[in-house]
Amino acid sequence: MIIVVDGMGGDFAPGEAVCGAVSAIKEPNIDIIITGKEDIINNELKKYQYDKNRINVLDAKEVITTNEHPVMAVRRKKDSSLVKALNVVSSGKAQAVVSAGSTGAFMTGATLIVGRIKGIDRVALSPIMPGKNGKFMVVDAGANVDCKPKYLLQFALMGKIYLENVMNIKNPSVGLVNIGTEEQKGNELTKAAYKLLKESNLNFIGNVEPRNISDGDVDLLVCDGFVGNTVLKMYEGVALNVMSMLKEEILKSSTAKIGAVLMKNVFRNLKSKFDYSEYGGCAFLGSKGICVKAHGSSDSKAFKNAIFRAKDCVDSKVVDKIKLEVEKISDI
Repeated sequence: MIIVVDGMGGDFAPGEAVCGAVSAIKEPNIDIIITGKEDIINNELKKYQYDKNRINVLDAKEVITTNEHPVMAVRRKKDSSLVKALNVVSSGKAQAVVSAGSTGAFMTGATLIVGRIKGIDRVALSPIMPGKNGKFMVVDAGANVDCKPKYLLQFALMGKIYLENVMNIKNPSVGLVNIGTEEQKGNELTKAAYKLLKESNLNFIGNVEPRNISDGDVDLLVCDGFVGNTVLKMYEGVALNVMSMLKEEILKSSTAKIGAVLMKNVFRNLKSKFDYSEYGGCAFLGSKGICVKAHGSSDSKAFKNAIFRAKDCVDSKVVDKIKLEVEKISDI
């Protein structure tokens, strides 16, 4: 299996991307192509001992930054590390692509270069998040700010297939993020989406209020990208602030410091549950190829796990299974 890594994408590229790639090939059946400025990537690779036959470098002179207009950047920067990585997948020379670069540009490339699955209107971002009672997925988490009701139905279908085949969750529960649990609550989008989800064959349990999202009792939460991205970023911010506030309170008291030492493993386990590097990355569901978005601040561990996430998607044939399910539903 060949996975292509955007070597110049992310806050700590190319160093962390290269290190993550070297770590990933310690597992069997993974070969890597790293796109980016060849001399810089090769200088990073010189730091490691690895099988030279399993990592290749594809030279790319340009870099797409996060402050560029996504569509214009993808169209104009043909020699960028991201566009070249996407072209490798589009051509069939690699089975998946991983990038920690611009989310907008990556989503645009997943749509325009790799292409959408026939019958799917929008590519959607699908992060796995930690909850009190278990992990859960949010779709869409930022790729589509404005949505139609049928998009949310498609998000739910794709998320269900992903959870069943990649996460091994049978018949996952599906909830619609809304301001109340009652069926009539929400705006026109959520009301219409509720009706479609209720009439589908999905395991739809109804509306889920934001205060219940972190319970982790619902496997798949569906929403438009504006709401999903707000949930994602607020969730991340609250987790960081709670951990910071807890540390500050502990440092104020000698007794608390002693207690913290005794609870060291508890705090370590809690922190790991909110560590994005443990989850690696999230797939753009709806693309004809496996496109995994890693966190912009990804370290080598996060890149390695994102590569493993991409491998899981390829092994489970999740794209093919989404295609088959969409073909069964003519009016989706």
